[in-house]
Amino acid sequence: MRTCPNAGKEEKHFRTTVWLLLFCVGLCQTGYVKAQFERRVRTSTDILMFVPGVAGAVATVALKDYEGTKQLALSGATALAANYLLEACIRKSRPDGSGYHSFPSTHSAAAFVGAAFVSRRYGWRYGVPAYLLSSYVAWGRVRSRRHDFWDVFGGAALGVGCGYLYTRPFSRNVRMSVLPAIPEGGGCSVQFRAEF
Repeated sequence: MRTCPNAGKEEKHFRTTVWLLLFCVGLCQTGYVKAQFERRVRTSTDILMFVPGVAGAVATVALKDYEGTKQLALSGATALAANYLLEACIRKSRPDGSGYHSFPSTHSAAAFVGAAFVSRRYGWRYGVPAYLLSSYVAWGRVRSRRHDFWDVFGGAALGVGCGYLYTRPFSRNVRMSVLPAIPEGGGCSVQFRAEF
């Protein structure tokens, strides 16, 4: 049986071509998988940004804490109004180039205002999961290239600030008193006292 002198080279060339083709297909699949992952992250942040606020609203209704409902509404409205005003004034370009309303991140502001409300009103036991979920939303916005770190940090700071601005801790046994006081140097003052 006679063999072709170039058979070894042709076989090696064929294997190299097959491996190169498989490598290229793998690269294309990696891009596809990455795009699918980023799309899922982006969609999940679009939904999960509302969860801390909705959880806070459900808690206020379940506990008949209507003062809390008012505080959550004021916190959320202030955070979103300030957020949209800042976006209109700053006009920072998004990392993916899709627009000029990147700073601060509305998703982060909405998620963190809800987390701040839940944490401040009902305690850290409920606040920690809310903050973890809000952190995922912020991470997801950076991961999907809709914002950079400073955008989500600004949104988170705005949300937490507004949440703490209006929200007071919830207690069914609150005793408050307002007492007039006369300081040693003269004059008058008013002393507020609250026991939780």
